[in-house]
Amino acid sequence: SLHLHGLQFNAQRQVHYIAQNGGLYKRPFNESFEETPMLVAVLTYMGYGILTLFGYLRDFLREWKIEKCHNATEREEQKDFVPLYQDFENFYTRNLYMRIRDSWNRPICSVPGARFDVLERISYDYNWTFNYTGKVIQDVINMGSYNYLGFAESFGICADAAAEVTEKYGAGVCSTRQEMGSLDKHEELEELVAQFLGVEAAMTFGMGFATNSMNIPALAGKGCLILSDELNHASLVLGARLSGATIRVFKHNNMQSLEKLLKDAIVHGQPRTHRPWKKILILVEGIYSMEGSIVRLPEVIALKKKYKAYLYLDEAHSIGALGPSGRGVVEYFGLDPMDVDIMMGTFTKSFGAAGGYIGGRKELLAYLRSHSHSAVYATSMSPPIVEQIITSMKCIMGKDGTTIGQDRVQQLAENTRYFRGRLKKMGFIIYGNDDSPVVPLMLYMPAKIGAFGREMLKRNIGVVVVGFPATPIIESRARFCVSAAHTKEMLDVALKEISEVGDLLQLKYSRHKPVPLLDRPFDETTYEETED
Repeated sequence: SLHLHGLQFNAQRQVHYIAQNGGLYKRPFNESFEETPMLVAVLTYMGYGILTLFGYLRDFLREWKIEKCHNATEREEQKDFVPLYQDFENFYTRNLYMRIRDSWNRPICSVPGARFDVLERISYDYNWTFNYTGKVIQDVINMGSYNYLGFAESFGICADAAAEVTEKYGAGVCSTRQEMGSLDKHEELEELVAQFLGVEAAMTFGMGFATNSMNIPALAGKGCLILSDELNHASLVLGARLSGATIRVFKHNNMQSLEKLLKDAIVHGQPRTHRPWKKILILVEGIYSMEGSIVRLPEVIALKKKYKAYLYLDEAHSIGALGPSGRGVVEYFGLDPMDVDIMMGTFTKSFGAAGGYIGGRKELLAYLRSHSHSAVYATSMSPPIVEQIITSMKCIMGKDGTTIGQDRVQQLAENTRYFRGRLKKMGFIIYGNDDSPVVPLMLYMPAKIGAFGREMLKRNIGVVVVGFPATPIIESRARFCVSAAHTKEMLDVALKEISEVGDLLQLKYSRHKPVPLLDRPFDETTYEETED
């Protein structure tokens, strides 16, 4: 059964799928989310409320020439232009975002490996502009890059192979795949990707974001229905909107919500005409990059088969990072790759390169080669990038004659469990699955977003902090990305500094009462974006 009676929760109320759940899960699947403490939620709302109230008050006083501080106003040279933003966006940018703008877009000047170098910068005008001091902050421990398997490096077999190919083929191709930009290297890569994924055929693209945004419109259109997880990446959302299909959004990783939408789609059909949908396409991700959660793929596939829908799986963060041999979430659950209709992923994370791929049946790929905007109009992938992917993928598969790739996959799994376990013991609220290398640490309050990023950089730890509108307004967070390149000593140093900053900023909110995602209140509201 796909319903809640097939689930049991252990003493810590983590989700455990057992034999009662139709045998869909072959091993425990631990994923938990701790609810925001009431006091923290109230103080967070109050923080945003006070910032907003005083922002509007000071804007009013500036209008009447009473307020002399003009930090949160646009520069004089900008005022002659037509505003790019609507009123509240403009207000939010000036009064809230500008306060902590120094936390983002920090330029680095080295390979984004386990450690990197950061250019030091300061601002004299409330973060409207930055000046570089000329100093370099060296050997910063990198806890933010998606370098899951450590292939982002300037030495070793991948770098050597890419350099050799650059000498032979050059850096650019100057044509699309359909014209004169299809190299033997592209063909080799696509055969290797298909073999790696266990599918009939694969196709590669020069940009991961465009792989979603340009291919979904080729797969769905008017009269089709797209069912999208509410936390799907912007590229999936954009692709769905560009397709012109009707979009309905289901609760994150919630099979009740997905099944309800599927039932309604079958029973009622299209709005007004009630004709059957031409096609129903389910969009999900392998690992959700802001939540650190893993898709409940066995259940999604069971629902897909039951209701005769199609499944589009985005493995941008899971390919290379999950599964005993790094083949992603399908291998992680021990499933058949042919049960996933469209397998999509990117080369920008685990492979240390750029671009994306789609894998599936030969008929699907033959169709995309002539209908995908990414294939027809985009310049084909750069030769050194292609070689970086080929070499790293062969390394993961063991085709290079070594166990380096397999060792890195194993090391990533060990580092992930160690890092997540230590943070939980320290008392931080951590979201997501125990096996996810994406580790969100909850900050909540607006002032703590900038403070956490700055304090960590002072201690030579590079982190990514995320706030509204990229997250819900009361769920600001720091997002760590664990890498196989991290040694235990590096992780221990990072954990020690995180603990110190956690004490300084009072971030250890956990009451050690994780709540399973399915235990959250189920709201049957759905959202429709495009109606016929």
